[in-house]
Amino acid sequence: MHSSHLLLEEPIRMASILEPSKATFFPAMTKIVGTLGPKSRSVEVISGCLKAGMSVARFDFSLGDPEYHKETLENLKAAVKSTKKLCAVMLDTVGPELQVVNKSEKSISLQVDGFVVLTPNQEIEASSELLPINFDGLSKAVKKGDTIFMGQYLFTGSETTSVWLEVSEVKGEDVVCVIKNSATLSGSLFTLHASQIHIDLPTLTDKDKDVISTWGVKNKIDFLSLSYTRHAEDVRQARDLLSKLGDLSQTQIFAKIENIEGLTHFDEILQEADGIILSRGNLGIDLPPEKVFLFQKAALYKCNMAGKPAVLTRVVDSMTDNLRPTRAEATDVANAVLDGSDAILLGAETLRGLYPVETISIVGKICAEAEKVFNQDLYFKKTVKYVGEPMTHLESIASSAVRAAIKVKASAIICFTSSGRAARLIAKYRPTMPVLSVVIPRLKTNQLKWSFTGAFEARQSLIVRGLFPMLADPRHPAESTSATNDSVLKVALDHGKASGVIKSHDRVVVCQKVGDSSVVKIIELED
Repeated sequence: MHSSHLLLEEPIRMASILEPSKATFFPAMTKIVGTLGPKSRSVEVISGCLKAGMSVARFDFSLGDPEYHKETLENLKAAVKSTKKLCAVMLDTVGPELQVVNKSEKSISLQVDGFVVLTPNQEIEASSELLPINFDGLSKAVKKGDTIFMGQYLFTGSETTSVWLEVSEVKGEDVVCVIKNSATLSGSLFTLHASQIHIDLPTLTDKDKDVISTWGVKNKIDFLSLSYTRHAEDVRQARDLLSKLGDLSQTQIFAKIENIEGLTHFDEILQEADGIILSRGNLGIDLPPEKVFLFQKAALYKCNMAGKPAVLTRVVDSMTDNLRPTRAEATDVANAVLDGSDAILLGAETLRGLYPVETISIVGKICAEAEKVFNQDLYFKKTVKYVGEPMTHLESIASSAVRAAIKVKASAIICFTSSGRAARLIAKYRPTMPVLSVVIPRLKTNQLKWSFTGAFEARQSLIVRGLFPMLADPRHPAESTSATNDSVLKVALDHGKASGVIKSHDRVVVCQKVGDSSVVKIIELED
């Protein structure tokens, strides 16, 4: 992997662009989150998604009930077992999402320059003149001239299934809007987005809390995607809820930034959250188009420097119905990688798209190509400068391991970890080679029974760029004699060889604890 790294700043032979890419065991260092739904919930399709490179499965509770998602999760477990590929589970909350309730599911046509009324009266049937919504405070939140976007699933602006409304007047609890473009909406649910308007609804709704404390607890979710995170307090409240739910105290919270409020409080939210999802669907219409790229670059930089995973959404919308992304989309995926994204989140593309497996495969290939021209040298210097001196003990070890691996052209870095923190710090410095994170389980007790930790930590690294976890045998503690460490190392090296990452005569950098000391060592493999 390391030998094919180029820099875009260097002259590239144009003919080399046409050379086919070499197949690798890991489709890309950048991770792919796939949303499972109607078109991607069978064991067969999920198995295809896992083989194509999906490492996190997202369950979106805006659509489907807990029973529906339970069936999908059972199929995911079966697919993980048959493909032997680890996959983490992400629960996506609904949050304060404004929805149009279309009980009859009849198609609704809206004509440009016509009028439509948004009403909180949900007893009324949806029609071209009247749309019932799930929020009775809209009339207090908007004023004449405000913009409201509405779409089947979500406003995209490029489909005939999206409509742009402008508030004409407020009548009591009803909001009268002028229709700015013709569209036909079908299905049972349309989402509304009031641009740059504060919606007075809790970030974690009662329904969300119920789903987390039942479905979430039962299935030990790895990640909670907190939709419409607007303040750091939202993350603290979610953390407080998880801390009372046994195993979920280990669940990581990813704050989903979807509007101007979240953007304004980004720095405080980043401090509290375990990771960030840049939800470009809603945010892309809350911001002026010319500012979207600026937010993306600034937010990814902040996440990278904080060493927290950043996930980007809405990259290949057109693949919902097409086998090939547009040129702009293909470039967008590559730029997401070059900007520093840890993972790409696919929503509609896999949820209801016609080509879920192909979409994951193509996104993975684009990511892999972009990684080859990622300027690691510049990134490393920037990160070291940002961290400053004196570095913490762990940060110093992590950056040294990455520098050593690049200097000796190692084919992999092997890191022994219990909490996953050391491996994540190594990944923060974006090494050009995979980091095999060997998670050493720890024994814990709740006074009633013994259990091992480790599975959570292993799965949670599946959203971090360049990290590839494996669970060690619990009989080998993380800090121990050199004999047991060597036996765990042998298992890790065998795993690396089996996956094609490590070959004979390769050099490997190993990061481990021996007694109270952290050690970085370089080993050269024999035949």
